[in-house]
Amino acid sequence: MFAAGEWVDVAGVEVTGDIRLGIQAPTYAAYTLTHAIDNLERRDAPALAWAYPVQLVAFSRATWPAFLVDLLPQGYGRGELLRLLGLPEAAAAEADWPLLLAGAGNPIGHLRIKEAHEWLIERSGNAPNRGFTYEEVAARSDDFTELLASHGMFVAGSSGVQGEWPKILLTEARDGLLYLDHTLADELATRHWLVKFGRGADPALANILRLEAPYMLLARALGLRVHGDLQLRRRALFVPRFDRQVTSNGVIRLAQESLASLCDIAEFGAAPLHNLALERIAAAASEPEHEVVEYVKRDVANLVLGNKDNHSRNTAIQRTWDGGVRLSPVFDLSAMILHPDGIARRMRWARDDGGAPQWSSVVTQCREATGLALTQLPAELRSMAAVIDRLPALAIAEGVDVDIVTRLQPLIRDVAAQLASL
Repeated sequence: MFAAGEWVDVAGVEVTGDIRLGIQAPTYAAYTLTHAIDNLERRDAPALAWAYPVQLVAFSRATWPAFLVDLLPQGYGRGELLRLLGLPEAAAAEADWPLLLAGAGNPIGHLRIKEAHEWLIERSGNAPNRGFTYEEVAARSDDFTELLASHGMFVAGSSGVQGEWPKILLTEARDGLLYLDHTLADELATRHWLVKFGRGADPALANILRLEAPYMLLARALGLRVHGDLQLRRRALFVPRFDRQVTSNGVIRLAQESLASLCDIAEFGAAPLHNLALERIAAAASEPEHEVVEYVKRDVANLVLGNKDNHSRNTAIQRTWDGGVRLSPVFDLSAMILHPDGIARRMRWARDDGGAPQWSSVVTQCREATGLALTQLPAELRSMAAVIDRLPALAIAEGVDVDIVTRLQPLIRDVAAQLASL
């Protein structure tokens, strides 16, 4: 864990069953004695996860701890790392543990696997550490791709980055150039980026990537928690990272935890009911009613913008060292309605959600799930109605294709009318 400006050993995890079961193998986890005594019962940043408060007693689980799954490479990065490790590309559960020990050396957040970091440094060896311009990165220049290969990356992303798009973590230094995140000393860093690269020749996938930047602007217009503007350069999307803060006292790494981890679900593709998610968010958040409102507004935005891939790893919480727990800024908000595979709405409400929720029912379900009065929720949703009414014009002005807006317009009208009547 990165704490007080340095990496410290805080816990150990051991597989106690058949390691070939992957994330479904039983495990035993325990905090170090020093960390436990210094941070007893805390669930904010000193904890591995909100569901694993700092304590002296060990945790025994029938599966991996869910927070470990957050660190495990998946998607494009998993395939590349399998090849690098000499494992079959079709390797499933039996590859999970080796992938964790090699691929979680520099993930999002403030945790890393010690063995994976050591593997990453050993793999990098004497590879050159040079910086690149934004244009060289966007163009995937020969020198840039060769440097990645020397670090065992192949545009698969720095260790720990999940998802189907090729991704990499880069850090801008004082010289204005971009370096592989794990190779640049913190004192030289000025900005941190996650870069997504376009893949294949499918125009629908290219359009999904292109629209992420304007979609983030629309999210801001809808009143959601947005960290910063995304930048598209060629077929590379530069996403400013919100798990890093550059301060006069050095780089701060903020604890990030997926919604799946908060719900203690150790699996991929999990789509728990919104009701369960809100129960956990209300229990964990330092300002529960505020975070419930934010969560529901995000579901509204997902619906009217056609972001159907709203699974439990596309939302996260952020835990700080001063006791704060809240939803992380919005990320992975995109026009997944365009995906060539066809994607149905993933996370849904327990009642009255056939892909298009009844919002008066949602308000009732939120109160039931959280036990909170949520007096501001109807008013906050009503305030979105006017913006949603203007959403087609706003979207076109930001460069969203007219045919996409036309496709979404009936749903937009329905949602705006429902919210206005709350």
